[in-house]
Amino acid sequence: MYHIVNDIESRLANRIKAEREVRGWSLGDLAERSGVSKAMISKIERGESSPTATLLGHLSGAFGLTVSTLLARAEGTMSRLVRAREQAVWQDAETGFRRTAVSPEGATAIQLVCSELPPGASIAYPASSYAFIHQQIWMLRGILHFIEGEETHELRDGDCLQLGSPTDCRFENRQRKACTYLVVVASHR
Repeated sequence: MYHIVNDIESRLANRIKAEREVRGWSLGDLAERSGVSKAMISKIERGESSPTATLLGHLSGAFGLTVSTLLARAEGTMSRLVRAREQAVWQDAETGFRRTAVSPEGATAIQLVCSELPPGASIAYPASSYAFIHQQIWMLRGILHFIEGEETHELRDGDCLQLGSPTDCRFENRQRKACTYLVVVASHR
């Protein structure tokens, strides 16, 4: 079963601030690199606002990290084995999007992320969040419309898509029930 880390929001706020500070960036520097306003970043770092999946995409891209790596660093577990009941789950309060870190936190070359997108939900990510990784999406259940630049891919149970060159993209669930998919992320750094 899923285990939701109670203080993940607090740890995520601290991690975002730590990532910014270790780079010697001001709030303005991060805002400029990510396209997220200084005021919003400040609210997130102070724990006054929970970042959406889209905002995490912008922030992680600015840091040169995957969303999975940023969340894993916030979760702070280091082990080669992670039991199903211990896999960290993060949920976007705005869309209901649910992300489960399947891979152990220390996994750097390949990361597995199980995602569940509620009916009618849509999440956009900027090209910068894909600039340093390779990804494949494997549909487990339902129908996902993945918009990659100008191209739309309709993915159904068992379909697997290798993402192309970095471009702005959007995950959409146009159905009346949730869709579940596995994202495989490989770093090419």
